[in-house]
Amino acid sequence: MTISQTIIDFTHKCLQQGDLLELDLTYVQNQLLRIFHLKELDQVDPSANLAQLDHLDLLDQLLDHAVDLDLIEDNSSNRDVLGAEIMDLVTPLPSQVNAKFWDLHRLSPKLATDYFYQTSLQNNYIKSREIAQNIYFSHQTDFGDLELTINLSKPEKTSKEIEEAKNNPSDYPVNLLSYQNEGYRGHVGHPGRSNHRLIRLTLDNGEQWGFQYSPYAYYNEHSIFLSMAHRPMKVGKQTVVNLLNILEEFPHYFVGSNAGLPIVGGSILAHDHYQAGRHQFALDTAPSIYDFTLKGVQASIVNWPMSVIRLKDPDRNKLTQAAQVVFQEWESYSNEDLSIQAFTGETPHNAITPLTRKDGTDFVVDLVLRNNRTDKTYPDGIFHPHPEVQHIKQENIGLIEVLGLAVLPPRLKGELQEVRDYLLGQTGQVATIHQAWAESLKEKYGILSPEEVDGVVQAEVGEKFLQVLKDAGVFKLDQAGQAAFKAFADDLAQHEWRSQAKIKRMKVSLWKLWPLIHQTRPWPWP
Repeated sequence: MTISQTIIDFTHKCLQQGDLLELDLTYVQNQLLRIFHLKELDQVDPSANLAQLDHLDLLDQLLDHAVDLDLIEDNSSNRDVLGAEIMDLVTPLPSQVNAKFWDLHRLSPKLATDYFYQTSLQNNYIKSREIAQNIYFSHQTDFGDLELTINLSKPEKTSKEIEEAKNNPSDYPVNLLSYQNEGYRGHVGHPGRSNHRLIRLTLDNGEQWGFQYSPYAYYNEHSIFLSMAHRPMKVGKQTVVNLLNILEEFPHYFVGSNAGLPIVGGSILAHDHYQAGRHQFALDTAPSIYDFTLKGVQASIVNWPMSVIRLKDPDRNKLTQAAQVVFQEWESYSNEDLSIQAFTGETPHNAITPLTRKDGTDFVVDLVLRNNRTDKTYPDGIFHPHPEVQHIKQENIGLIEVLGLAVLPPRLKGELQEVRDYLLGQTGQVATIHQAWAESLKEKYGILSPEEVDGVVQAEVGEKFLQVLKDAGVFKLDQAGQAAFKAFADDLAQHEWRSQAKIKRMKVSLWKLWPLIHQTRPWPWP
């Protein structure tokens, strides 16, 4: 197919599916002439089978033409940058996207996110075809169905691309979460963001934030809320206030934040941001196993391999006050018997991963207790995946994993295939890091049939992820750990009584000082 035919088909396909208006057709075609250094288009009609063509396949053909014309090198970085630049031509301006989004939001928040999500899919900002390459499966446990995905969506850079990026550093945009990415062309060291759009919103405290989708989503409508200010993450009372504020605007989404310390922080700590989406996780359906009351709010310990306190109430302010108590008490909590230590000198170790969602008219706040301390036995983290599971998952455990979804590294695709072959008796060797595990599986199951092997391997990987979550739990699931967790919850429940008692003691103390005060300054005081 000639480049003229591809341009004609691409633009008419975008017109056909509503991404382009008739009045803009010639303009966009001329912009494509500019991009491809062409003077004119051949006089050709759209292909007869246009209705059956996919606009992203046509985009790929345009990128192939760019390679053939020596406009770009044939690598993932250059194709990404040029692809985003082309799709920008059929994407409304940020002001137009924002205007339509908030017009729809007045009718229904769901209508607004549906529009923005479809826009982000249509213009290839959300890499749907790459995401479809991920390997996904679930694993049934006593804590619900855990989800696992082997992440194959992000293209790997060549050594040449890596070297070029290293030799041409740039401080703009500040980071991948900065609002400066909106419309940024990109380069070999930075993804193309020409087609990126950001929804602006103002929180109750007057702060400006942005809302976008994740280009490489791990779950349905995986999205990000980011501060328009460039500042590091600080997780505390204001975080919960902000999360509940956002949830008020997007009640059909969950909204959560990573913890604010290294190791347990999960993702980028250099920029204040939250993650959100329209997905039900295993943690969401986990039942309560120990109930108490905190600041007049229904509270409970959740049946989950990590240590989770759930707060539930229709009143955002009451929830915020209750959450603040948990933050305050956990910040200073230590239990040497359980290896929980709040500080080393002045270095803090305790943190919280806060997660929020709606349940009917109630707001739900799940506070996941975290600790990032290390020692000689566990240099990667005491409450981090331990060495015996790191052949499957050694990366930090962020909010996505906390919720019950494992994001596993791409190396596992090939490595697990070797384990399958080993269990089928087709090979006697696997990757060194999996050898002991593979041998234990063969001892447990023997030689498996082709019909059995996939289910066994997936189930055993699921068990490894379950152990990862248990490793990350600060109050272990044994008798000692659960007794300590309940004692911590009971202390939380007594917080209000202790606070009132403290105020009472202060009043008594002041009354005892009254004679001294009276002698110093006789009544009446001026």
